[in-house]
Amino acid sequence: MFTRSTVRLALATATAASLTGGLLTLSVSTATAATPAKYADDFNGDGYRDYAVAAVGGGEFVVTYGTATGPGTTTKTFSQSTSGVPGTAGETNGYGDAFGEDLAPADFNRDGYADLAVADFTEKVDGKVSSGAVTILWGSKSGLTGTGAIRLKITASSHRGFGKQIEAGDFNGDGKTDLAVADGIEAVRIYRGGFSKTGTTGSVTKHVPNQLLEPAGLVAGKVTKDGATDLFLLGQGYHNDKMTQDAWFIRGGATIKSGAITVYNSSEPDYSPSGVVADFNKDGYGDLAVGDTRYNGKAGSVVVWRGGSTGPGTKYRVSQSTSGVATAASAREYFGQSLSAGDTNGDGYPDLAVGVPYETVSSQDDAGGLHVLRGGKSGLTGTNSQWFTRATAGVPGSPTQYNNFGSLVRVRDIDRDGDKDVLVSADYYSPSVLLPGTGAGITGSGAQELGIVAAFPQ
Repeated sequence: MFTRSTVRLALATATAASLTGGLLTLSVSTATAATPAKYADDFNGDGYRDYAVAAVGGGEFVVTYGTATGPGTTTKTFSQSTSGVPGTAGETNGYGDAFGEDLAPADFNRDGYADLAVADFTEKVDGKVSSGAVTILWGSKSGLTGTGAIRLKITASSHRGFGKQIEAGDFNGDGKTDLAVADGIEAVRIYRGGFSKTGTTGSVTKHVPNQLLEPAGLVAGKVTKDGATDLFLLGQGYHNDKMTQDAWFIRGGATIKSGAITVYNSSEPDYSPSGVVADFNKDGYGDLAVGDTRYNGKAGSVVVWRGGSTGPGTKYRVSQSTSGVATAASAREYFGQSLSAGDTNGDGYPDLAVGVPYETVSSQDDAGGLHVLRGGKSGLTGTNSQWFTRATAGVPGSPTQYNNFGSLVRVRDIDRDGDKDVLVSADYYSPSVLLPGTGAGITGSGAQELGIVAAFPQ
């Protein structure tokens, strides 16, 4: 699911200074796999989830391997200088090298080891500037490797930006993992599984919205009850002679179909939206939660597009003005810049971690924090929500001006004790903070710093 702020946005912010109960996430089907990977991000097949994150500065990404107690100390950095990986490292074409800026893990060839699709929308291909490329690196007993890496096949075209966003899932419901690739213009292409180390894939289909939509984000998850993974393309629309922020639903199934487009901000676009699909009211249909950081003078909000039997239907909005939410809405706080979902208190309903990186804390401007909003029968509400900052008891450090705590958040059982935790980052190069989960919810007690960034695919 798409829950990332790009490396470029994280750097700009710094300069200014999911396997979950009820969560409808992507999984690798075992229907046609003899030895499928247990987790979509277990690159060495040891039974522990690993962490792949884009590196600060662009052009590379870092894999941290998991252990029985959480992230370990074994890491490896990959770039186009890595043996076997095609392309030229550091090639920018005026955009900066975007290799690794978007990542999608899955056991694409169903050999028991998770693989990693790596996007680079800036890549020059066959002389075509910024044509873009998506490369698959294969997992193995020794972990992810560049050996035998392949590129998805597509005719090169200048400034297409192929690989602007990528997401893995079983979009046609045949039990094989597929890969959705959005370009920088308007289209989403879906490459059907299976994938092979010789570079072959299943059929490829192209999907284009029936109105202007400049892609800025791609979110995958199960919205209907048909078993296939669905997609949302987030981006800039154009209505009544002004730019808007839109979400386009693409329904998975044996025949992948174009669905509804909704406008969730009619005043200003967001070029790095954050979104996640989860069944917040546990009715069996996945809901799209998307951050609308431009809402109300950039105070921000989260818009939830409710899932249904044929796709999403009605919408509602949650913000810091919602009853029960701990802090008040103020301009330029960017509530919703980062989102991640999971059941943090064991009641069966997914909750939503919401980053607010420009919140003033203890008189420190832009110190930042995050809310944990509860899911329930009515969906997301402010009731019993939690608020965490560097001033929260047990959390390491103290509020600092321009720290932007909450720029990145991830919900996952990081320490593998059976409870969902929340990992919080201020940027891509400082230690993150692990807020431990308990049976009653997230707590600051026992919080600790970790050397992984809260930007890995969920």
